Amino acid sequence: MDKFQYVRQMEQRLQMRQVDRRQFMRGVLATGMTLGAATLLADRAIAATPKKGGSMVAGIGHGGSTEQLDPGQIAAGFLIPLSLGVNGFLTAIDAESNVQPSLAQSWEASPDASVWTFTLRDGVEFHNGRSVTADDVIASINYQRGEKSTSTGAPLLAGVKTLRADGPQTIVFELQGGNADFPAILSDYRFAILPADGDSIDWRSNIGCGAYQLKSFQPGISADLVRHANHWNPDVAHVDEWKLLVLLDTTARMAALSAGTIDVADKVDPKTAKFISRDPNVTLHSVAGTQHYSFPMLTNVGPFDGNNVRQAIKWGIDRQELVDKILLGYGQVGNDHPIGSGQKYFNAELEQKTFDPDKAKFHLKQAGLDSLDVELSSSDAAFPGAVDAATLISNSAAKCGINVTVKREPNDGYWSEVWTKKPWCASYWAGRPVEDLMFSLAFQSGVAWNESLWSNEKFDTLLVGARAELDSEKRRQMYGEMQEIVANQGGVAIPMFASYVFATRPTLGTPEKFGSNLDLDGSSFMERWWKAE
Repeated sequence: MDKFQYVRQMEQRLQMRQVDRRQFMRGVLATGMTLGAATLLADRAIAATPKKGGSMVAGIGHGGSTEQLDPGQIAAGFLIPLSLGVNGFLTAIDAESNVQPSLAQSWEASPDASVWTFTLRDGVEFHNGRSVTADDVIASINYQRGEKSTSTGAPLLAGVKTLRADGPQTIVFELQGGNADFPAILSDYRFAILPADGDSIDWRSNIGCGAYQLKSFQPGISADLVRHANHWNPDVAHVDEWKLLVLLDTTARMAALSAGTIDVADKVDPKTAKFISRDPNVTLHSVAGTQHYSFPMLTNVGPFDGNNVRQAIKWGIDRQELVDKILLGYGQVGNDHPIGSGQKYFNAELEQKTFDPDKAKFHLKQAGLDSLDVELSSSDAAFPGAVDAATLISNSAAKCGINVTVKREPNDGYWSEVWTKKPWCASYWAGRPVEDLMFSLAFQSGVAWNESLWSNEKFDTLLVGARAELDSEKRRQMYGEMQEIVANQGGVAIPMFASYVFATRPTLGTPEKFGSNLDLDGSSFMERWWKAE
């Protein structure tokens, strides 16, 4: 850990009251920092110290009437923070995208990373007062894996061969092969630790072991949560009560924020961001991360079953225009794969696709076509400005002999009736903190969230190999090749990476550093934010 990282960590620990001012000053002065600079940092951290109490309301631009709290089916912007608030997980991702202990206070790996031993911390209780044990962990993880599991997270656990308890507080995972990222996998918002119920788990009673208890849940409308008094970690969950409201319409969500009906709004449309920022009672936040906007093509449906057609479409997209006109500077161009430029194994040597009518026409010709007629389904439920983005794609593609008819779909029911159902549509992904998670969830053959139904044997082989490879440079080469395969053979156009743009009112206190692995501070805002005085 370098000096900057150490000072930053100490600042966060002071802010979260894990060290006092004297300990902070002693630690940072030892790095060579001047007394004046250390004092300024201490004052700033203490001023941002969370306070307990109050009630807050969040307006979320996602949610549907068919959603349920089955942990294996948790997805998208409403259920993810709800799950992270109500449930406990073995590990967690912090604001620096590092894996941290949570219900598991520690873990150890065998030299080849094929056997992992996790030790539970003492004093963890479910909301009904029962202690969390290794048996609950085993039942919860087994619910997510195996041939009978319906969990969308099952692909992430496919490498688990066995797991067993070694006493009431210890769980041993034996994997089919090494996996250097296994602790990160267990932080996934689906892998909640819930009460064991025979050979399964009890998720219908809504009894978790997270920082908040669920008082009520109306799918597609709202959820009400109250702080769990006996939560094991006193340094989180500062707000007494949270209400999450489904507000799909962007305009309505921003109006509610401006009026003070809600305290935070996600998914701010970049087109209105500058106007929102002028409101003295609203603070605009922009966090660069792994979020990307995609346009998946079903590769089992013509004409998208031909890679030359898919490549023609990709070269026919003016990516910079989308960044300029849709993101308005809140993001950067994408290259048809889901790995962000800030991630460890990003392939910086891969040729960046640009708008190139000649190459688009070349691929059309290779497909035996002089022109192409296709339909693109879109809705702002996918992401703010998705319909406008589809229109821009239609305009640029027309210059390449590709005639794109944009079909505006209803916001309500978009994820159940359009996504993975219509041949070509708009979509979005929050991304994941490590490459293996993103590739395993959305590009591995046969997984539930493979939104283009794409399959590539070489990619699948590399995916398994990279997961077990402990040599960092070899992993870099393998993940780099996987990015090339997805970009040039895959079924998804990913023209832009979007910053997370959200807004809060002065009623909310927020940390200086936000998590970038998911929207709204890693979707952990209920644990990390507080009511400002």
